Amino acid sequence: MASSIYVTIQGDVWDMIAYKVYGDTDLTYLLLDANSEHVKTAVFDAGIVLIVPEAPEETTGDLP
Repeated sequence: MASSIYVTIQGDVWDMIAYKVYGDTDLTYLLLDANSEHVKTAVFDAGIVLIVPEAPEETTGDLP
């Protein structure tokens, strides 16, 4: 599984970053898991480099 990075801008928050990179705030947990050293940060300063793991594949309801 490949990952990329995101460099924060002043005022970024976890769910807003998740929406920017994944289009879904429900995937915020991926960012938190990959960036445990920043987990206590509520509002980011500019210039913090975060690891952005790939989002899991979506499954369809067509499975047997």
